[in-house]
Amino acid sequence: MAQLLSLNVGLPKDVAWRDAKVHTGVWKAPVSGPRRVRRLNIDGDGQGDLAGHGGEMRAVLVYQLDSYRHWQEYLGRDDLVHGIFGENFTVDGLTDDEVCVGDRYRIGTALFEVTQPRVTCYRVGLRLGEPRMPALLVTHGRPGFYLRVLTEGVVEAGQEIVKVADGPGRMTVAEVDALLYRPPHPADRIERALRVTALSPGWQQSFRALLDQVRSGNGRQTANAGLSPVSAVPPAWQGFRPLQVRRVVEETPRIRSFWLADPDRAPLPAARPGQYLTLRLPDLAGAPGAVRAYSLSGRPGADCYRISVKQEERGTASRWLHTGVRVGDSLQAAAPRGDFTLHQGTGPVVLASAGVGVTPVLAMLHALADTGSAREIWWLHAARNGRLHAFAREARGLLAQLPDGRVRVFYSRPEPADRLGTDYTDGGRPTADTIAGLGVPQDADVYLCGPDGFLHEITDALLRQGIDPRRVHTEIFGSGPALTPGLVPTGHRAPHAPPGPAGSGPAVRFARTGLSVVWNSAYGSLLELAEACDVPVRWSCRTGVCRTCETALIDGSVSYTTDPVERTPPGTALICCARPEQDTTLDL
Repeated sequence: MAQLLSLNVGLPKDVAWRDAKVHTGVWKAPVSGPRRVRRLNIDGDGQGDLAGHGGEMRAVLVYQLDSYRHWQEYLGRDDLVHGIFGENFTVDGLTDDEVCVGDRYRIGTALFEVTQPRVTCYRVGLRLGEPRMPALLVTHGRPGFYLRVLTEGVVEAGQEIVKVADGPGRMTVAEVDALLYRPPHPADRIERALRVTALSPGWQQSFRALLDQVRSGNGRQTANAGLSPVSAVPPAWQGFRPLQVRRVVEETPRIRSFWLADPDRAPLPAARPGQYLTLRLPDLAGAPGAVRAYSLSGRPGADCYRISVKQEERGTASRWLHTGVRVGDSLQAAAPRGDFTLHQGTGPVVLASAGVGVTPVLAMLHALADTGSAREIWWLHAARNGRLHAFAREARGLLAQLPDGRVRVFYSRPEPADRLGTDYTDGGRPTADTIAGLGVPQDADVYLCGPDGFLHEITDALLRQGIDPRRVHTEIFGSGPALTPGLVPTGHRAPHAPPGPAGSGPAVRFARTGLSVVWNSAYGSLLELAEACDVPVRWSCRTGVCRTCETALIDGSVSYTTDPVERTPPGTALICCARPEQDTTLDL
């Protein structure tokens, strides 16, 4: 009979880690006597990062005595006290290769259901002083698991654990964990896991994405769509190649389009509508060549790529493109990339933009017009006035080809020559109230691009109208949002060269940030270098398991200090455990 050996609780606290502080509840300690287990927690317990831990489906974490013994031997440790793995229940029995998702157990007067394996996270390594721990839990098949509280009640160490029901599907915790994190990913096993209704929604979503990938045949690219934020579709070419400037068109006084073609007039690989092109610029003003990403604004499948660049007041790159590039010049370009792309379907589509943010959604509009799409298309655009309204005539012509196109154009400062009802439909900026009054369908797929304020206001307005957040897709200028779970905020700093003496290794370029630095071997990984430069990054396990840090590798090559649990696809890198082998450009 299984037994609850130790009941462990702990409230979140700030813990020093490297040069930062982590707000975490991973420090659990045994308590004596009975405790009430509630729907979200045990009395006296808490989680520091509710995005990754806690909640109804992860109310109680379980870890087993058998695994304690395994780690004591494997790590050569004799200091593994109960609760050190962050678990609430230390149990004798209930091993991960025995317990199935959906199994139900009674302890004391409370009833529990197994919902998912433990989520791999760096904080268990922080607690043990063993950074490898998140990867070891997965590779050794000993993650532990979460319980949902079906009936609140009182539990106490020493009580028996009584199984009252088998989970449907009979898939063990170890099997479900390996199915997501480790290859292979057989479709029939994923389908079986998705039939286990007790499995938490987050894991179901990951398995659905993974199953779609396997069914589409993209699984052969070795990406893991259930975990990775990077597209499984590899780029059309690796590194940079020359493209010749065929046309230069002034769209507005501050926006100029460049049409780029193969120098030998060979066909260019088709880009997906919404993707961007990365350019590597020559050395300017004594500074090393920077890289910049620009959305493709032309018709997908055309014989040229069109990028449209706004000249910024202090933008060295945009100023050079506007003043120094002529027809016939050669530019170094990486293949089209990006996951802000138009999804197939038959439902309504909203294409919303402000200013030069029109470029990727204009490419989507081209794609819809090319197919004569019968979908309900909403075109929402905000500009200052007609003189600064880029692609106005082009967009009107494309919308005229669509049987169900709907247009709202907002001018915040219309000029006397601008005609209300012809050049624009609304004065002022689009606000939450105006968006709420449009009647956008709740089943619409929404694509937004523009300044941060525009994105936040429009997104909030659409979500308040009941549109599913998963249907709202945004593209932003510059670096994407950081994901640093548990770190206590210290204020935003603009990206900069790393402190201390310059390194002597390869150049590392951060494409979205516009920063180029020299690698210093004092850093353990490209992730650590990016953090030292205050480049926004995304990570969770920091050991090559969760793939949160997976980043497009535009050019160059890397080696790994720790082998990733699953091989990365071509043109990507897990920066948490990677170092540059040569000059390298990252999509950060």
